[in-house]
Amino acid sequence: MAEPKSFKKRKLIIGIMAGEPEVFSMAQEELGNLFGSIDMESNFFPFTYTDYYSKQMGGASLMRKFISFDTLVDPETLSEIKITTNRIEEKIRIDFQSPHRIVNIDPGVINDSSLIMATVKDFAHRIPLQKGIY
Repeated sequence: MAEPKSFKKRKLIIGIMAGEPEVFSMAQEELGNLFGSIDMESNFFPFTYTDYYSKQMGGASLMRKFISFDTLVDPETLSEIKITTNRIEEKIRIDFQSPHRIVNIDPGVINDSSLIMATVKDFAHRIPLQKGIY
């Protein structure tokens, strides 16, 4: 019988989606304060895959980027990280005095064999983690 082993730490990667540069800046600052130095940052690219977020986020012309951090994380903490990023989304909404969501922050963990992104939306390929996070 195979024996369970402790998970190796993984690289934390976070996708940020917003319509305004100031929102990206605030999100990155908040995330850096929590998770440490950003070691990689993608270019911005238009998010046109679906209109789900533009409807939810006030019809903004949305851009997306990914960042990752120096410090590795225990993959068992991914659901807690997602809960934390949801709180950051709400803090930014309040700070910008917006009546609707203005940023989407999606954390995940990556290693040489997988990329796992956390979400609150159930779907066939998503595994329940804890506290409503898949």
